[in-house]
Amino acid sequence: MSIEYAPRGFIGVLTPQANTAVEPECAILLPPGVGLLAGRLVSASPVMEQRLTDYFDTIDASVAQFGSAPLRALGFACTGSSYLKGRTWEEDKFGRISQRLGCTATTSALAVIDALHALDARQIALVSPYSESLTAQSVAYWQSHGFKVDAVARVTASNPDNAHPIYGLGSDAALQAVNSLRGKAGDAVVMLGTGMPSLRAIMAAPRVDGAPVFSCTLALAWRCTRALEAAECSAASLLAWIAGTHWKESMKEFSRE
Repeated sequence: MSIEYAPRGFIGVLTPQANTAVEPECAILLPPGVGLLAGRLVSASPVMEQRLTDYFDTIDASVAQFGSAPLRALGFACTGSSYLKGRTWEEDKFGRISQRLGCTATTSALAVIDALHALDARQIALVSPYSESLTAQSVAYWQSHGFKVDAVARVTASNPDNAHPIYGLGSDAALQAVNSLRGKAGDAVVMLGTGMPSLRAIMAAPRVDGAPVFSCTLALAWRCTRALEAAECSAASLLAWIAGTHWKESMKEFSRE
């Protein structure tokens, strides 16, 4: 099968049906020679938390969208689903998917876990664009992995009654929330929600009080690329991604008038 446009290999990414941020951010973040193949997670439910559950419950059908494509890694770009299904279900399911595909299959939440372990972070701060209830479930998820959540900065959508309130957010709102964590950032700041644009905020504030700042999408792109390269998930590699060593120039294209 041709890999002319991806000499280093293809990464597959599954993203929620109305998400407009994951694919553009991955296209900016992935290094030259790494190809991106995307599939959609679908649910007919009008209730956000039910959609998040549906995405995990139908994951096998979603993975099947890639057919025989030569994936070197697969990422599930919807962190909220992990909070609702929990650590045990997630680790078991994606372990079995990895075995079936013969490559690393991971979620944005598990990628964040790998990033935090690489940084040797124990106390974290969160930037959350979620509802109060989903934010609470998010905190419980990180705690189940042994992290202490020191602070949470909420990002509020301008129209919270919208069926997809997170998708109305911009990076300015994310950056404002990041900056509000000064003095309580802990060992790392994690920007939640793959639907919230994050790259401009990371460029403007890659650290808060010395604590690295990164998003779920950056963690997922980093983790999948390390898997594709069979490379160690080291702190040095992650910090280079946070600093934008290979993607800042690409991001500047979106800043030109």
